[in-house]
Amino acid sequence: MDFMQEIFKKFAKISLVLVYLVIVAGAVVRMTGSGMGCPDWPKCFGHLIPPASESELLWEPGKYFKKGQHIIRNEALWIAKEDLTTGSSYDAAQWIPYTRHDYAIFNVYHTWTEFLNRLLGAVAGLATLALALTSITYWRKNKTVTAVSWLVVVAMGFQGWLGATVVFSVLEPLKITFHMVTALLIVGMILYLIHLTAAGCKAVLYDRYTAWLVFAALGITVVQIILGTQVRQFVDGQIDLLGESAANLWLAAPNIQFYIHRSFSIVVVMLNLYLGYRIYRLTLGLIKINWVLVIILLEILTGLAMNYLDFPWGTQPLHLILASLLFGVQFYLVLEVLKSGQKVKIS
Repeated sequence: MDFMQEIFKKFAKISLVLVYLVIVAGAVVRMTGSGMGCPDWPKCFGHLIPPASESELLWEPGKYFKKGQHIIRNEALWIAKEDLTTGSSYDAAQWIPYTRHDYAIFNVYHTWTEFLNRLLGAVAGLATLALALTSITYWRKNKTVTAVSWLVVVAMGFQGWLGATVVFSVLEPLKITFHMVTALLIVGMILYLIHLTAAGCKAVLYDRYTAWLVFAALGITVVQIILGTQVRQFVDGQIDLLGESAANLWLAAPNIQFYIHRSFSIVVVMLNLYLGYRIYRLTLGLIKINWVLVIILLEILTGLAMNYLDFPWGTQPLHLILASLLFGVQFYLVLEVLKSGQKVKIS
């Protein structure tokens, strides 16, 4: 039994790493504009393994297609009604139109970037399923562990469905934001499992005022992430309008969310600096505040680089990845505060 519980702890850490890698992959997908690299779901152009060239998606005489595979014809997607070998001329009766949307562009780099993102998501899903199965050994000891583990599996399934709706909506901004928030929710649940089953956790002291500051810092980070996704959506629109080569113009006339996001960053810095000062002054033992401050520093640097250095390569996904890491560390701080039992007098 103890052996299986140790296996559970390993699966929890593996799942956390894989979910974060999915977030990283999603950030790369957005940076490269590969979100519609696979215009259908869960397959990619109707294939389990994506096409390696556009020629695989073009109608040609004497060509074999499996049922459900796609072709691009007259700037539209068409689906094979059944297994078929094409004749000497195009037979419309063999094909049905793809009706989820009207996007019908193939770019091999975008396709494989999106496919690898989905593949990584599938591996993460299998890891969380293994996590849930091994959590059954905790049922008598701590039913919460088992219940939350299976809730993670449900959330991963829901996240996969959300990914499909994002594709079917041709990357609707609100759905992308919801997709990101759900990923953070999954991170939080897995961190909770790791914390709940950790052995020999270092004791930390409790201070009510500091605890409220920790909760507030996490809440503001979540707001910042949501605002950041809206700013990113604005930038994506500017890229479509002005082109990839006009990075110096993407924020020439920013939306109101940009100004709120930028102003809020000052609140984030000041609050966490004061939080760090208080934790060290009261010697509360919440040493993960060091990671919080380092991540915030890097987050500010990437934000400044995007604003003043015209979006250097990689800064956009790095900014998002750092934000998700910040959420994770702050959430774990919240768990440590909630678990702390010994109180100190507020001074």
